[in-house]
Amino acid sequence: MKAAAFNYEKVSNIAQALSLLKVHGDQAKLIAGGQSLLPALNMRLSAPQILIDLQGISELKKIEEEGQVIRIGAMVTHTQIENSALVLEKLPLLSQAVTHIAHRAIRNLGTWGGSIVYGDPAAEWPACAIALDGVMLIAGPNGQRRVAAKDFFQDLYTTDLGPDEIFLGTEFTMTALKSFHYFEELSRRHGDYAVTGLASQVEFDQGSISAIRLVYFSVAATPVLATKAQNLLQGKKPQDLQNKDLLAQVCALARAEVPTVADITNSATMKTHLVGVLLERALKAISLSI
Repeated sequence: MKAAAFNYEKVSNIAQALSLLKVHGDQAKLIAGGQSLLPALNMRLSAPQILIDLQGISELKKIEEEGQVIRIGAMVTHTQIENSALVLEKLPLLSQAVTHIAHRAIRNLGTWGGSIVYGDPAAEWPACAIALDGVMLIAGPNGQRRVAAKDFFQDLYTTDLGPDEIFLGTEFTMTALKSFHYFEELSRRHGDYAVTGLASQVEFDQGSISAIRLVYFSVAATPVLATKAQNLLQGKKPQDLQNKDLLAQVCALARAEVPTVADITNSATMKTHLVGVLLERALKAISLSI
């Protein structure tokens, strides 16, 4: 199939894009890398009257460091993140996760913002943004607002972004505490959607876990934080995680609290089992981190 006819406008700044959104309302679609939108257009799953191309907005294509904050713009491609020395040094979880995203051709064009706004529950970036306690930057007719990543993803392919708003990027605040990250996803083949995935970030204070975020993806309608498991791990030392009884307790908590939904190849029961498998692997890695 071919896309339905539409008008096209390439903008050079946020104000122009917001103006066009105000005029055309829900008949307009923003396009970044187009790796999700273009297939939807060709399959007639989306039929906007106008496409607003954000490629001309250079300010959205930067990875910047300002003080203790790293900012990733909405139009930054997956490959830019993969090749960024700053990301590798300050946000290594993203460097580890990016190679799991589809294949090279997709990573060359697909963008951070496109993945975040699309809200695919099997995507890597939403889970990583939550694990790193990111803050979403959003521009709208009433100015800019900020939303915690954990509150941004609301339902299947549904986010907190309004129809008259534009996602600008994500900010991550660096900490002076020692940290450790762990990322793993299980898929049938490299580049396939994950059957189940886990993105985690741990911070240590005086040798004990002071903060830990365990974010599962490709299990439910949105990324899921295993909060009860996190609470149990709070204050533990890495060597404590070698205790088999504690491992079993934490994994049981995670399996009980993380909702899972079957997909076309895997049952919810299988995904629940994998929730514990990935957590056990992560905790064993954390136990060896210090």
